Amino acid sequence: MAVNLAELTLPQLEGLKGQLEQEVEFLTSSIGQLKVVQTKYVEAKDCLNVLNKANEGKELLVPLTSSMYVPGTLHDVEHVLVDVGTGYYVEKNVGNTKEFFKRKIDFLTKQIEKIQPALQEKHAMKQAVIEVMSVKIQQLQTLQASQSGTTKA
Repeated sequence: MAVNLAELTLPQLEGLKGQLEQEVEFLTSSIGQLKVVQTKYVEAKDCLNVLNKANEGKELLVPLTSSMYVPGTLHDVEHVLVDVGTGYYVEKNVGNTKEFFKRKIDFLTKQIEKIQPALQEKHAMKQAVIEVMSVKIQQLQTLQASQSGTTKA
């Protein structure tokens, strides 16, 4: 159902603007979160390039936490454990793991592409509301100025 913005009162326009601002903020936040997850998958996929025969047997640092590492040796360059969600890990070979990460990255890209038009639409609607509010405020100021001019005369 289309609403003529010019027919709404200033308080109604203010309420609509607030609602649109919340929706824009939510959609922006959603896209940001999807991009963070997507970046993690891209980084994980890129890290798989280290797993090759030339690096087998080399020493490396193994993360125990985000700030603590222990020395280790790379023995198996063909298999990895992949976190597939909800605390489940699956052993996969490097090729299958790259494909798994590619599917995840593609899925997230599609989700971002679905949200982007809605975000742009909400932003455009908010701008339209702001413009109508500006016109109404200008009309109100003009009306008040003309009334105060007639009162003084």
